[in-house]
Amino acid sequence: MTSLPSGRPEPGEYHADYELYVSLVPHSNIVTSLMVQLDDTMNLLHTISANQSSFRYAPGKWSIREVLGHIIDAERVFTYRALRFARADQTPLAGFDQDEWMKYCNADSRTWGSLKEEYELVRRATIALFSSFEAQTWLRRGMAWDRSFTVRGMGFITAGHELHHVGIIRSRYLTRHSAE
Repeated sequence: MTSLPSGRPEPGEYHADYELYVSLVPHSNIVTSLMVQLDDTMNLLHTISANQSSFRYAPGKWSIREVLGHIIDAERVFTYRALRFARADQTPLAGFDQDEWMKYCNADSRTWGSLKEEYELVRRATIALFSSFEAQTWLRRGMAWDRSFTVRGMGFITAGHELHHVGIIRSRYLTRHSAE
């Protein structure tokens, strides 16, 4: 793996709707960020029991298992987009409806261990992909959901999306579940 530094994306490299995600990423090298997150997130997931993983902090909200399933699905989508853009594919890509996808995710019927394992495997594949990019690859562009993104922008969105949802697990799920 080459692990060339990506640098932080400029605002024009992603749509403004993703600013929150990009702003959450602390490192200027996306590969470093993804590797640190893998360790941090796995450590967190190992503190959550199978019973806790079924917890919903309010009626109609996703369980922790479903949140992890969503993180996995979104990471696959974001990295697929990055791969297409990295290969200079100019075919516009569609968006995805997270709520429709959740209907078929089946995270609650899976074991907690299988979800944690899948997350780790997907993240390792993401790290391998982003580590393979040469310097000029980071600024290649593509269209997704009628918006323009660079490969670098997609990398930061991938990392920031996970940070956002892990923050929600910590603040809305684990603090409330431990208080009960």
